[in-house]
Amino acid sequence: MHLEENGIIGYHEAVVPQLLLIMNGEGFVRGEKEEYFKVQSGDAVFWEKDEWHETKTDKGLTAIVIESEELKPSSFMHIQK
Repeated sequence: MHLEENGIIGYHEAVVPQLLLIMNGEGFVRGEKEEYFKVQSGDAVFWEKDEWHETKTDKGLTAIVIESEELKPSSFMHIQK
């Protein structure tokens, strides 16, 4: 996925578990609360099935999105809170 300057993937519900891997650039993500968190190259964000979320950027970003019913990142990633 590539977002240009001021790009946005609007607020929507994940239909399956989803992993967002930021490869280049930076942006912001939010879940159901209207609290945005900065993300940048090297960050990963996981959304549960049915979780509402949004991704946006001021400067642009490139990311890999992995979606799967079987996706369970806790089995291979350290989770930050």
